[in-house]
Amino acid sequence: MTSILMVCLGNICRSPLAHGILESKLNTEHFYIDSAGTAAYHIGNKPDSRSISVAKSNGIDISMQRAKQFKISDFDTFDIIYAMDQSNYTNIIALARSKDDIKKVKLFLEENQKVSNKNVLDPYYGDVDDFVNVFNTINDTCNTIAKAL
Repeated sequence: MTSILMVCLGNICRSPLAHGILESKLNTEHFYIDSAGTAAYHIGNKPDSRSISVAKSNGIDISMQRAKQFKISDFDTFDIIYAMDQSNYTNIIALARSKDDIKKVKLFLEENQKVSNKNVLDPYYGDVDDFVNVFNTINDTCNTIAKAL
C-alpha cells in the first residue's frame, strides 16, 4: 500500500482538501491518504468550515478529519509527503533525519505543470472564492497525481 501525506501550516484549509480530493480519486485498498500541519495551532479541530463547504459542494466529505501536527515518525509512515508551499516544505525538511527522509518530500504544485506559482495559496484570511480557487487548483493537481500513480 502506498501512503501519502498532505501538509500545510495548520491542517485546516489546504491539506484537508488535498487529503479528501486525492482520496476520492484513488482506490483506498491500495492507497492511504492523510494530512497534517507543520504548526500546532488547530490540533484536534475539524477543517475550516469553508473547506468543508467547498469540498461538500464537490461531493467530498472532509468533515470527519481532525487536525494534527506533522511529526518526525511521519517520515517512517509515509511514502510521499506533499508540502502545500515552500514554507511548509522548508519546515518538513528541517525535521528530516536522512537523505531518504528528504527524498519523500515534494512541493505539491511541482506536480502541476499548468501553474507557475508552486505555492498553494493559503485561503484562511480570504473569502469563499479563495477556497473555491484553492479547491480547483488542488483538484487539478490531484488529477495529475492520481493518473501518475
